[in-house]
Amino acid sequence: MKLWGGRFEGTPDELMERFNASIGFDWRLWAADIEGSMAYARALERAELLTAAERDRLIQGLEAVAREFETLVLDDKYRAGEFEIVLSDEDIHTAVERRLGELVGQVAGKLHTGRSRNDQVATDLRLYLMWEIPHLRQRLGELQEAILAKAEQHLDIIMPGYTHLQRAQPVLFSHWLMSYFWMLQRDRERLDDLGKRVAVLPLGAGALAGHSLGIDRQFLADELGFRAVCENSLDAVSDRDFVAECLFWAALLQTHLSRLAEDLILWSSAEFGFVELDDAYATGSSLMPQKKNPDSLELLRGKVGRMVGHLVALLITLKGLPSTYNKDLQEDKEPLFDALDTLKLALPVATGVVRTLEVNAEAMAAALDDAMLSTDLADYLVRRGVPFRQSHELVGRAVRRAEALRLPLRELPLAEFQAISEAFESGLYAVFDHRRSVEARDSYGGTATAAVRQQIERARSVSS
Repeated sequence: MKLWGGRFEGTPDELMERFNASIGFDWRLWAADIEGSMAYARALERAELLTAAERDRLIQGLEAVAREFETLVLDDKYRAGEFEIVLSDEDIHTAVERRLGELVGQVAGKLHTGRSRNDQVATDLRLYLMWEIPHLRQRLGELQEAILAKAEQHLDIIMPGYTHLQRAQPVLFSHWLMSYFWMLQRDRERLDDLGKRVAVLPLGAGALAGHSLGIDRQFLADELGFRAVCENSLDAVSDRDFVAECLFWAALLQTHLSRLAEDLILWSSAEFGFVELDDAYATGSSLMPQKKNPDSLELLRGKVGRMVGHLVALLITLKGLPSTYNKDLQEDKEPLFDALDTLKLALPVATGVVRTLEVNAEAMAAALDDAMLSTDLADYLVRRGVPFRQSHELVGRAVRRAEALRLPLRELPLAEFQAISEAFESGLYAVFDHRRSVEARDSYGGTATAAVRQQIERARSVSS
């Protein structure tokens, strides 16, 4: 059964049929397609295009098709209940309508009245994504909760903070963890914002020009849970901004997961030894018995390439399309489905890694050195009235002198400091305390214990 066959005498070339078909991947829209069709049947009856009995028969038939799809088997053939989905179905819309006709007879042919596959597929895809967003949000929230719990568990552990992957200043491990919480919070907010633009109904736009049959589009929106109706029928069937935006969101989220993974890959190495992955999230070597590889993290890092690729691929597909619907838009689904599938695995894996992570406070403490307190020494001079630009220069010279003498900065004699500047006095040595350095940075968003505790409280309030 073709939904468009009356115009044609011949049949499609076999390769063309395979090339044209989307049923191999858009089958997963079956629930959205059936939900949309049931609402459309109700709208047709309201417009007096169906009798109440016909509406009920269609809805009962669609419910039966849905029950069959719930038993969908994917192997060399697609089988849903007692019917087999075949290549000639082309897409999920044709498959559902064909099966509906087998169950309820000719009345199935009335369901497509005033409707095009153009507005139908746009509706299906939006509805599918509307259902997926709460699940993604939940998984994202679970990762944030794991970060909060780990930060509270290890609130006051001091570690080196890094810029350019060079030791910079001491920070709390919990403060480092919370930096990822806020990245993920922005991702959550972007997802919520995306949801508003996804929930705009295209159904009723027809192929491109709207319809002339009195079908109430606001009724359809209310029935299906959309917050608004597309304002322009031409735009309604061609708009895939919401898919591109979702792919951008997914790519950025995966980038954040990759950055988290990269830090933990480095810190779980023997050279750092700051953390250890649980065995559940590591693998071994087929040759070297001693190896414990952070494959979970490497895959979180590695998935960014495909996520960014999906976004770029869709943008290139969209960039030259004329109005309105074009078959090129069939290329929107595979990248979207793969991105969502990837995140459904990546987010729980990242959550498991964080929840089970072993933290080595001793190794972190051993990595602290006096040079990391150079800024504190410059601040000491500032408090003594030395302009910061000058104090920066003076401390830099002191660091260079300590390196020349192969001494930790705290062991550089006072005479050596005073040879650089008389502004240095014996009280400077109080600076060489990493805990003091951390606790001094008690500004809003700073790394002091009290500031991080307040940050965690704020995080709990915004993520609830």
